Amino acid sequence: MTCNSKYTYSPVIRVAVSQSVIIIPNVRERRDSLDQSWWLFLAECGIQPVIIPNHIETTMRILGSTPVAGALLTGGNDLVAYGGDAPERDKTESFVLRFCMDSRLPLLGVCRGMQFVQHYFGVPLSKVEGHVAVSQDILYNGTTRNVNSYHRWGSRESVPELEVFATAGDGVIKAIRHVFLPIVCIMWHPERSNPVDPEDEMLFRAHFNIETGK
Repeated sequence: MTCNSKYTYSPVIRVAVSQSVIIIPNVRERRDSLDQSWWLFLAECGIQPVIIPNHIETTMRILGSTPVAGALLTGGNDLVAYGGDAPERDKTESFVLRFCMDSRLPLLGVCRGMQFVQHYFGVPLSKVEGHVAVSQDILYNGTTRNVNSYHRWGSRESVPELEVFATAGDGVIKAIRHVFLPIVCIMWHPERSNPVDPEDEMLFRAHFNIETGK
């Protein structure tokens, strides 16, 4: 059978991708959810997502049987330590982070994903103002860059293991990388940029060791 598609398919890198927990009280459901814009962004980066549920036993089976080149911790949900109501997500992402650390696989955290990594390494978070905006200038690797911003928790300090490489004008940290493990985190949402920001695509491709040619 011939597939008459406008898309051309080429080898891609499989990356485990975490999901938000959406609670629907009136039907007593807890749903795993992922913004559809992630599919387009990850496709641009040459990444095939391996979606992992917020159920640690199932996630353990998936990562134990499906080869992945790394993991992406996405946004959504506050951490339980800061009033969040999705303990199953914290538990699952803690396993994913340790899995990547033990296997020396690259992990990339976005927004809540960065907060999760910071919390794991002992960075205290606090409420921040002025960081819910479609457009925000930050200092990124020594140059000014414009990104979006959708977070109410943040930090202005780090720990020796986590090097800061982007900050907002008020000192809130916007991006970190581990000094010797392949862990990079950002506080903006690259999947919400349309078209895809080349800087974000370059960051993802470099971190997951994906060729830049299309």
